[in-house]
Order: sequence, then C-alpha cells, then structure tokens
Amino acid sequence: MDVLPIVTYNDPVLKQVAKPVTKDTPNLERFISDMFETMDHAKGLGLAAPQVGHSIRLFVIDADGLDEEDPSASTPIGRRVILNPEIVLESDDSITFEEGCLSLPDLRDQVSRASEVIVRFQDEAFETHEMTLRGWTARVFLHEFDHLEGILFIDRISAFKRTLHKAKLESIDANEVDAGYEVAPKTTR
Repeated sequence: MDVLPIVTYNDPVLKQVAKPVTKDTPNLERFISDMFETMDHAKGLGLAAPQVGHSIRLFVIDADGLDEEDPSASTPIGRRVILNPEIVLESDDSITFEEGCLSLPDLRDQVSRASEVIVRFQDEAFETHEMTLRGWTARVFLHEFDHLEGILFIDRISAFKRTLHKAKLESIDANEVDAGYEVAPKTTR
C-alpha cells in the first residue's frame, strides 16, 4: 500500500464531476487500499478519489463514533468503500457544524448539511446498498459525495465568508501551508 499525495485547492480535478467506477476500472483493489492508507495517514474521516487526482466516483469513509455527546445520533457504517453513490433523499432538517477538508489544509468553517439522508451506493464487490444515514455519518458522506460532484465545502459558504478566507486559500494554492501530509506538487496541476 502507498500513501498518495493529496491535491489541494485550485487543482482542476477537484472541480470536475467524477466518472462512474466500473468492474474494469484498472487496479481498483490496489487503489482502494491506497485510499485507506492515505486517509489514515492524513487522519481524515473520509477521502474521495478526486482528492488524490482520480476523477472517479469512489470514496472511503471511517466516521463511526464521532458524535461523542450522543453516539446514537449517528448511523454506524464502519470503514467502508463507497462506489457510484447517489443521494436518494435529503431531510429538510439541517445541522450547521464546522468542517475541514484534506484538500483545504488548515481551513475550517461552518457548513449546513441535511441531518438525515437516504443514500444508494455500491461496495467494492459492486453490490448495491441503500441506507438511511444520520448525524456525523450523514455529514461525512455528503462532504465526500460533494467531491464527486466537483464541490468543496467552501462552495457551500457565503461569498462574504469565502472572501474572509482569501489569504488562506492563496496560501493553500501556493502550497505554503504545512498540511502534515504529502500534497501533490504544483507541477502536476
């Protein structure tokens, strides 16, 4: 297994709508292993394929047990591979909470997301699952799903708040932030 470099703000792959994963996607098993290794190394809760430079509809997630105040508020799903996810239904109720992103190191802000979501996806064996997710699990799933749609969490905050982050975004774009993990060099963009 390898730790892959993580692409950061302004990399074009982060703005693309990712392509479906198929059974003939090359080296899929190895890539999934590398994704977990990279997520764990960077201490992430999830990692989407576009964040390591591959515009395919795949992410890995490990977000169980994050809601320490009320663990029953989140749906446990374990360490999981998510292929070709779909959002079936989002609740009207939303929760605002601070988010960060491995592609935006050292930047955090409040983001509103649905408190409950029904999702459909395939696992690494291409078996289809449909689940209702709540709490942290729903938030992390939606955050990673956004990456497959070319959306970063800063796209979900107001223009005014994005302006307040301008200097930090410029530092991230220039690779002048110590992420604590390997980021893709500017020359690969």
